Amino acid sequence: MAVEEGATGYWVILATLFTAYVLAVLPLGPWLAWLRPEWLLLVVTYWVIALPHRVGLVTAALAGLLMDVLEGAVLGQNVLALSVVALVARLLYQRMRVFSLAQQALTVFLLAGLHQLVCQWIQNLEGAGSRSFLFLLPALSSALFWPPVLFLLRGARRYYRVQ
Repeated sequence: MAVEEGATGYWVILATLFTAYVLAVLPLGPWLAWLRPEWLLLVVTYWVIALPHRVGLVTAALAGLLMDVLEGAVLGQNVLALSVVALVARLLYQRMRVFSLAQQALTVFLLAGLHQLVCQWIQNLEGAGSRSFLFLLPALSSALFWPPVLFLLRGARRYYRVQ
């Protein structure tokens, strides 16, 4: 019976990751693309905080690899960035659980900014980096979208009893 419960939990986690991928590659206008939240980062961060014993560095690395393929980015760019974010979130998960919503949003802003900086660094090594600080706008929008993402994923986790 425990195997079936674990399998149910994994399908919910995979479904939320799939939704994040769809939202991440949804076509947007040129200015809206700069404001697109880091959906995959939000979902991975939530699951690392909520279930650190089930979702961690391996999940983040595999999710980042698929994101590299979907975006056509340099292989390893999102792997490294999401792995670093997952590591920091894993180190902070006990604190983040007791943070207020505003403190969590600020922490997500910093995590998303770290993600953007790692990706920008790799893009600069490739010669395709941005010359302005607009690349940090997704960190702001990710922090703004953290509360609804938190409530939706928490509701799904409780509804499907993912443990």
